[in-house]
Amino acid sequence: MASLPRERKILFMGFRSVGKSSLIIQFVENQFVDNYEPTIENTFTKNLKVGGQDFSLQVVDTAGQDEYSLIPQSYFMNINGYVIVYSVNSEKSFKVAQVVYSKLIDVRGDMGLPVVLVGNKKDLRMERVISYEEGKRLADSWGVPFLEASAKENSSVREIFEKTVQVIMAQENGSVQTKSSCVLS
Repeated sequence: MASLPRERKILFMGFRSVGKSSLIIQFVENQFVDNYEPTIENTFTKNLKVGGQDFSLQVVDTAGQDEYSLIPQSYFMNINGYVIVYSVNSEKSFKVAQVVYSKLIDVRGDMGLPVVLVGNKKDLRMERVISYEEGKRLADSWGVPFLEASAKENSSVREIFEKTVQVIMAQENGSVQTKSSCVLS
């Protein structure tokens, strides 16, 4: 008898227009949506096999955050993992990603928070302002995985979800290294 898929809830966060919805729709429906309509909040469901286990993912697409956004309490209840997205062609979105992460840490604490940082729109090579190295450095400073993706080219999209599930499972199994959040200035 096949076991039921494990249910996990993943929340996508980041500045508006970074492609959160495009990444999710590319993953769930295998299509790139070019027209941009601001998201209020949507939840998508898709099954994914990771490490031989079946998962039923509930993916929550949030409205874009900015540095002044209050993060609703619902973003912390029953959420297993977080994907913070910025656009490689937007310095502002990169800064907002850092603010969003700080707010998550403030509310959730730094006990191995299951986060994946994603630099989206890597297909916009001529418009890039955030290098791969800058994104990787930021993720390393948080102690989280980093991926660059392109919803348009369907590049690394599935990997975002696989990596997020791996991070969630590592945290649930107690194998995430927590780093000190002590900062001297």
